[in-house]
Amino acid sequence: MPLVYGLSHYFGCVVYDMFFRGDVYGHDNLPKTGPCLIACNHASYLDPAALGIHIPQTLRVIARKTLWKPGLVSWWLDSMLVVPVDRDGGSDVKALKTMFNELKNNRPVGIFPEGTRSPDGSLQPAKPGAGMFACRTGVPVVPLRIFGSFDALGRGGKLRLCTPVSLVFGKPLTPADYDDPTLGKNRYQRASDIIMERIAQLQRPDPPVI
Repeated sequence: MPLVYGLSHYFGCVVYDMFFRGDVYGHDNLPKTGPCLIACNHASYLDPAALGIHIPQTLRVIARKTLWKPGLVSWWLDSMLVVPVDRDGGSDVKALKTMFNELKNNRPVGIFPEGTRSPDGSLQPAKPGAGMFACRTGVPVVPLRIFGSFDALGRGGKLRLCTPVSLVFGKPLTPADYDDPTLGKNRYQRASDIIMERIAQLQRPDPPVI
């Protein structure tokens, strides 16, 4: 891992274990080898970090271009290998090339089908960008649902330490599961909808009865 990424990953793990540690389910659904997209719901600024610290290798995450402001934030985002992209996907050639290169090198890429943080913590409709990336790269898509991050740091809310943030990884979707090239202009939106539906289906298992 690059130095800044590695240090941030380490301290992120420490902070998570101290203040936000929850349960992690289905981690074995992540492919052991080869490329994949990890598609995650988005309710908090904590989500990319919660995802990143649970991936052992370097992870590229997609984020909207408007986050890049002059100064320290832009430097840190670049150091964390975050990929800037238009919120609605469109035909962002540079972002797509970056993703292709990462996937070609057998590294995972994280995407957020909703495109922006949920205003109330509930799942939002998917935008076509995630479907576009999935269909054009043709790799497995691992659905991931994060629970508790909105309670820990919701949109416009205060940081609440010691709020558990849990992750549930689902079984990977193959291109045959999400891609239908015959749909024409609706192809990417339908792919995004299918991915979001799989995220919505993920639930935290009931705790064992003692």
